[in-house]
Amino acid sequence: MLTPKMASVVERMARAGHPPFHAMDATEAKAAYAKGAGVLEVPKPPLARIEDLQIPARDGFSLPARLYAPSHDVLPVLLYFHGGGFTVGSIETHDTLCRVLASRSGCAVMSLDYRLAPEHKFPTASDDAWDAVRHLVANGAALGLDTKRLALGGDSAGGTLAAVCALMARDADIPIALQLLFYPGMTAHQDTPSHARFATGPLLDEALISWFFGQYVRTPADRDDWRFAPLKADDVEGVAPAWIGLAEADPVVDDGIAYADKLRAAGVAVDLEIYRGVIHEFIKMGRAIPEALQAHADAARALQHALNP
Repeated sequence: MLTPKMASVVERMARAGHPPFHAMDATEAKAAYAKGAGVLEVPKPPLARIEDLQIPARDGFSLPARLYAPSHDVLPVLLYFHGGGFTVGSIETHDTLCRVLASRSGCAVMSLDYRLAPEHKFPTASDDAWDAVRHLVANGAALGLDTKRLALGGDSAGGTLAAVCALMARDADIPIALQLLFYPGMTAHQDTPSHARFATGPLLDEALISWFFGQYVRTPADRDDWRFAPLKADDVEGVAPAWIGLAEADPVVDDGIAYADKLRAAGVAVDLEIYRGVIHEFIKMGRAIPEALQAHADAARALQHALNP
């Protein structure tokens, strides 16, 4: 059951009559997502420091990144990976959200433009994300960042990447204070009850999820790799504590609940929030949806507590 305000947004989306991404080619979908990404966002908070950077990937490619900070002090940092099914999205589409997290938490945020499908298939996104983690740890001090206080975060597919990098960081003995996951995708196959319950949406539906993943995976076997589906990880013991924020009316809500359960069973501290009556992508709808503002505040508070102990 959607909240009245959420139902109104969904109705307006339907009335606008835009074709679904899966009816487009990937280039058209990228452009359509970029065009609509800021429509329901809160106003962009001003920040003392915004810098565009380049991060080297393992194959020599330069990955664009953007640093947001509310001051010029030496600050702890959240490395953020945007959502978009590994196929759409960018630094620009998540600019407001990253500004909000920096402004509300008092921490720096670095947003990464990892390479997207279909031009760059699995595991390029997770490789790029991990290369950014290692680069930030090695070079953050030169940027005025305290990378001994480091969090990893993302929404949707970006949440998947954050969870993957948290596991890699544990194995590399890189301390991570928090993994901040907004409605992450975690399962290998869309076979949970919530995937069935919301197979026709709203917004994120089975056809779109299958289209996104069809752009990204090379073969069906890729889906069973834990770098695509962190629920497939053999062992999550010792991974960073997690704050997980989920939308109740979302195909991937069961993914997040299952991952929270897996972490807790391994002794990992988890703060799980389920926002009632809202859909996937709601955190980018703060102009219309009060639950988005609540999620911003909750996530910022989790960052504050983890990065400023």
